[in-house]
Amino acid sequence: MSDILPQLRDVLGPKGLLEGDEALARVSRVGLSDETEASGGFAVLRPKTTEEVSKSLSLCHQMGRPIVAQGGRTGLVQGTTAGAEDLVLSLERMTAIEDIDPIGRTMTLQAGVPLQAAQEKVEEYELMFPLDLGARGSATIGGNVSTNAGGNRVIRYGMMRDMVLGVEAVLADGTVLSSLNRMIKNNAGYDLKQLFIGTEGTLGVVTRVVLRLRELARSQNTAFVAVQSFDQLSAFLKQIDRTLGGSLSAFEVMWNNFYRLITTPPATNRPPLPQDFPYYVLVEAMGGDQEADLEQFEQALMQTVEDGLIADAVIAKNQAERDAMWALRDDVGQVGQFGAFFVFDVSLAIKDMEGYVDEVLKRLSERFPDHRTVVFGHMGDGNLHIVSGVGDGSQEARSGVEQAIYEPLAPLGGSISAEHGIGLEKKAYLPLTRSEPEIELMRMLKKTLDPKGILNPGKIFNA
Repeated sequence: MSDILPQLRDVLGPKGLLEGDEALARVSRVGLSDETEASGGFAVLRPKTTEEVSKSLSLCHQMGRPIVAQGGRTGLVQGTTAGAEDLVLSLERMTAIEDIDPIGRTMTLQAGVPLQAAQEKVEEYELMFPLDLGARGSATIGGNVSTNAGGNRVIRYGMMRDMVLGVEAVLADGTVLSSLNRMIKNNAGYDLKQLFIGTEGTLGVVTRVVLRLRELARSQNTAFVAVQSFDQLSAFLKQIDRTLGGSLSAFEVMWNNFYRLITTPPATNRPPLPQDFPYYVLVEAMGGDQEADLEQFEQALMQTVEDGLIADAVIAKNQAERDAMWALRDDVGQVGQFGAFFVFDVSLAIKDMEGYVDEVLKRLSERFPDHRTVVFGHMGDGNLHIVSGVGDGSQEARSGVEQAIYEPLAPLGGSISAEHGIGLEKKAYLPLTRSEPEIELMRMLKKTLDPKGILNPGKIFNA
């Protein structure tokens, strides 16, 4: 690898290339293999401009050097794991917010900007960027684009794909593709930005993005609700969405096993409702008039009580109570009590969820009688998260849990990945939810745009 490093150093400058111990200090965060650690040939590229990214990729392409692009390193599927011969490309120095158009409601920024920084900046213009997720402080816009991030407000605003108007990306050979469209409607030929949204850095490196913004919400009303059955849960979702007239922005469901985990010591959260209900929901609506919207929110919830859809509810009276409710949903770290655990992110039709979860728990109990498993997620958009604590975390245990969780999805037409991508972790199971013609077309795109296979090699599928 040393043959390319002097040339890259010339391109990136003294602060643009980390080598030796300085680079290896990032190993635990990058997830490098033991082979890479032992080789000592690890380097991190830190460009400041698209031009530096282009020149770096051009050199790597010419010399056949694999390169793995990084965002905030918050992914959960080993999407940025680097091998022994891989260079790592970090966009951490590309953090410029270049333009905000308050009339057109767009924002142009570099890919290394953290999500939270983008959110806070547009609020100064009384606008909002609606993508929101627990890792907002670390996750970057480029990573959000590359993984088609979802998060807490998909039910109203859609995935990252729905918020991206334009993209600038650098192809494997260094070609800069600037498609920084600022229009919502643009049907002039192929929508090339889609090549880089959700493709995990395997087709190009996103360097700049144009985002669609929304008017800042003037009201935010939140409630925590208990429900007795899944049929009632589904009916509650449909009715509350209809009654609120499109202002529903979050519908976060927690199975009883997750709720008990996060409201029982050593967890420090206080349970807003008793622990003996099968399901709990964090419901939130965002609108334009706090007083009028709160009245509508309360009436909508009261109607669901009268209709027998919910068993109990508490409405947040202030921001502190709202924050406490969201803290429950976000306290996923309590799964650390399990010791070794595995995290899953799946998607399927709402009508199939109850039977699917029952089947997964049955399979896990048959194979791992002592397992500890919790279920929660963005039910309103069909996304469930499953965390299972099994044994000592061995590869054998992981394979057994993966089979129990992924295999039941196939007959339901579900997906093994709702919002985190495939990476290395899920690629063996991709054929469960993608047909062979689909995978073959993916391979064709990869070979066309990255003929030498240098961009994030081995991710999603084998070339």
